[in-house]
Amino acid sequence: MRIPRQTGDITQGVIWKQLLYFFFPLWFGTFFQQLYNTVDTVVVGRFVGTTALAAVGSTGVVANLTVGIFTGLSSGAVVAIAQRYGARQDEEVRKSVHTAMLLSLLIGAFFTVVGYVLTPWSLRAMGTTEDALPGAILYLQIYFLGMIPNVVYNMGTGVLRAVGDSKRPLYFLIAASLCNIVLDLLLVVVFHMGVAGVAIATVCSQILSAVLVVLSLMSVKGEAFRLVPRELRFHAQPFEAIMLIGIPTALQSVMYSFSNIVIQAAINFFGTNAVAAWTAYGKMDILFWMTLTAMSQALTTFAGQNYGAGKYDRLKKGVHVSVAMTAGFTVFITIVMVLLARPILSIFTPDPEVLEIGVGMVQFLAPCYITYILVELLPGAIRGAGKSMIPMLISVFGVCGLRLLWLFVAVPAYHTIEMVEASYPITWIVTSVSIYIYYRFGHWLEKK
Repeated sequence: MRIPRQTGDITQGVIWKQLLYFFFPLWFGTFFQQLYNTVDTVVVGRFVGTTALAAVGSTGVVANLTVGIFTGLSSGAVVAIAQRYGARQDEEVRKSVHTAMLLSLLIGAFFTVVGYVLTPWSLRAMGTTEDALPGAILYLQIYFLGMIPNVVYNMGTGVLRAVGDSKRPLYFLIAASLCNIVLDLLLVVVFHMGVAGVAIATVCSQILSAVLVVLSLMSVKGEAFRLVPRELRFHAQPFEAIMLIGIPTALQSVMYSFSNIVIQAAINFFGTNAVAAWTAYGKMDILFWMTLTAMSQALTTFAGQNYGAGKYDRLKKGVHVSVAMTAGFTVFITIVMVLLARPILSIFTPDPEVLEIGVGMVQFLAPCYITYILVELLPGAIRGAGKSMIPMLISVFGVCGLRLLWLFVAVPAYHTIEMVEASYPITWIVTSVSIYIYYRFGHWLEKK
């Protein structure tokens, strides 16, 4: 007899409805999470200037490098908890939750120290323009002071997603984003704190979201995933399970971020206007990335619970449905971005030269998005089944290795912004084909 759950059991029911039930809260959650940096970008671009916009934009790839590491580890926790939740192993769920939350505290403390100390070196190493460098260092060092709440929030929402609750993380992010908007306007427009103001606003918002998610986990009644602070400790089996999925995923994210750092360095070579345009474009194309990320996260939870319940055919049907829906979303997003490129980019900057460069970036890259969706969705499903090493290796060699080869060989020979941008679709196509071959013929869905 199956035990009834207070939260989301997705091992039965209509697949497309359940995926969308998870997708939309995750999408809006990702939207509000990205709103942090987007509001920062709009505020500094409009009220401080192009140099400040370039400064904030230059920090993105470094911040994403660290965020990607603990996001990868939190995905390990999502899979470990989702599989045990689907299999009704309540004691293992409890151990996994407390292991994951303690891990988040330690990771956050580590990155606070290391990130703060290495910020000046990392920004100089990637060729941040001299006029943007002081603001970039200031922004990123303040940002790293908020690492503990940042990691705790991401791990805590991972726990909630694993057990089928994607609504409360959305509510927490709405509150944090509103906090960020108010503080951005107050600290930058009223108190004229510039780059430091938007960084402080972001950290305060992260603290608020972390507090809300921790209080939510502590207040759960009658569920194995309730957080009890005095029970925080490492349990060997859950820790091993989290690391088995989390480390390859984190390494993959590190390699992605490293390749993006090299791309940022290549963009920096073309000057402050190009950096500002790349920053504005990056905020615009987040519409696609947050859609893909939300579907991938929904699919990972779906795969994890169904794998834990032994419903392998249902898992694969979920993959097919998610790919079809994401392809439809991607075509729509591409059309909107190409048609409305200039008015959307003008939200971030009024500079005509920056706008011209940014429109070219959108027209070149947006039609290529469709080639990437398998790179994100198929590994998400495979991770849900507890396998992450092979997808990581394929992505590292396909996306990251080939991209670095392109940047170091092809770009110096034909040194244009378009050649830098071309590193994306070329590597997406190669990696999509490779990961599909593994999905189709690999033994990732082994029976228990």
